[in-house]
Amino acid sequence: MFAISLLLFASAVSAGDWTTYAHDPSRSGWAFEENQLNPANVSKLALQWKSRVDNQYYSLSALTAPVVAANVSTRKGARTVVYVAGISGTVFALDAETGEQLWSHFFKIVALPGKGPFQGTFLCPNGITATPVIDKSTGVLYVIAADGALYGLDLGSGRVRFGPVQFVAPFAKSWSLNLVDGTVYTTLSQGCGTGLSGVYSMDVRDPHHPVIRQMLLSNTDTAGIWGRGGPVIGNNGKIYGGTADGRFNPIAGDYSNSVVAVSLKDLSLKDYFLPPNWDYLRRKDFDLGSASPVWFGWKDRELVAGGFKEGVVYLMDAGNLGGKDHQTPLFTSLRLGNDQAECCAGLGIWGGLSTARDEQGQTWIYVPMGGPPSATGVHFPITNGENPHGSIMSFKVVADPKTQNPILEPAWISGDFNLPDPVVIANGIVFGLSTGANETQAGGTVMRMLKTRPAVLKALDAKTGKELYNSGSSMTGWVHFSGLAIADGRIFAVDHDSTVYCFGLPLR
Repeated sequence: MFAISLLLFASAVSAGDWTTYAHDPSRSGWAFEENQLNPANVSKLALQWKSRVDNQYYSLSALTAPVVAANVSTRKGARTVVYVAGISGTVFALDAETGEQLWSHFFKIVALPGKGPFQGTFLCPNGITATPVIDKSTGVLYVIAADGALYGLDLGSGRVRFGPVQFVAPFAKSWSLNLVDGTVYTTLSQGCGTGLSGVYSMDVRDPHHPVIRQMLLSNTDTAGIWGRGGPVIGNNGKIYGGTADGRFNPIAGDYSNSVVAVSLKDLSLKDYFLPPNWDYLRRKDFDLGSASPVWFGWKDRELVAGGFKEGVVYLMDAGNLGGKDHQTPLFTSLRLGNDQAECCAGLGIWGGLSTARDEQGQTWIYVPMGGPPSATGVHFPITNGENPHGSIMSFKVVADPKTQNPILEPAWISGDFNLPDPVVIANGIVFGLSTGANETQAGGTVMRMLKTRPAVLKALDAKTGKELYNSGSSMTGWVHFSGLAIADGRIFAVDHDSTVYCFGLPLR
């Protein structure tokens, strides 16, 4: 049902696991192992438990997106365990069935934050910012503490089994960790803690001889990869990411406003795509950092799809992102949203794209769009009501009749999402979070925190966008820059009040 290339990544993963942000190294968002939830029973979902952990939010940040491991040996016996990290420096492990806290680990920090221009703001919140990653083969949870050190915690007890080893600059802004073949990867952005923007890796197979590498994408604090998924890893030996505003000068080593491809083995730069209108994007602050691209297989090809603040989606050849001139992707959509052409009001594409393949072999791309759809954009054959605040847009990846190159064919658009997060997909269902966040930066952080609404979990039919489930008032807080996890028939989410939520089918 799914490309062998993604199954190779998941050889040790069960339906009870969600080991990394967006499920897998390529950030597909697709829980293809899930078999308990389906379109016929998802309407019976209910809040099974919620658990507030001892974490103090800082500005817009609170908890990382959840990750999950099944069959973990704990003091309560074998359990499925949910892990979240708090901005204030603690990792929490919760029983997935009951929400009971099994252990917590607080990282003692002796360094002090620097005095950079963004330090202490919502951009540089001085805490744990990267979603941890689980290594099921060794039973270890890898986490970057606020001081930039990488730790490996035992999944069952929380005791330190690896590190600390200095990985990135203290109080840097690191993004969701990824793990392939015994190496942990992350990205840095926005110059937090004076950490230079780029891709960072640490080979952790020998705890006494870790090997650290860096691929710096800028000579300053620009060109950071700040899409929610951090390093997006394809099964072709490359890492992908969209970079932020700044100078573009490959001779000098500045790769702003582009999609880059970096070698998984040695972090050397392999390729880049620079949008033809890159200077317009730079002037409008429409950088390509707002969302993570996604790598996937289609027919006999490997592709990368990316969409960003401007509201345009690109399809790229994973081995030749922008063609000979680095500026010619395989496909460029019309503007799908953000008709106002604003950079900082939650409009356009944020977070990341998702992908799945249905039982007929059709590949789908799901796009979270902030704000209303474009008035002059594409026509969706299936609509599901008004969507003034945001929506999930669904496309089929099909062959152009003339060139046989992949193009996006509009399929459906959802009803209203009051600012959507990236979706996750399981067994014919698309799960999306209406975050309730206020992402309009005008007025400052205090005003953004006042003008929020409780988050809502929604389940949509993956082929039509029809709403199959709505959590209503079950969640009481909003959430900024997080994500969902699915494991063994349960959906996990967090909010800004440091509450972890579990939704599932009624117990038999």
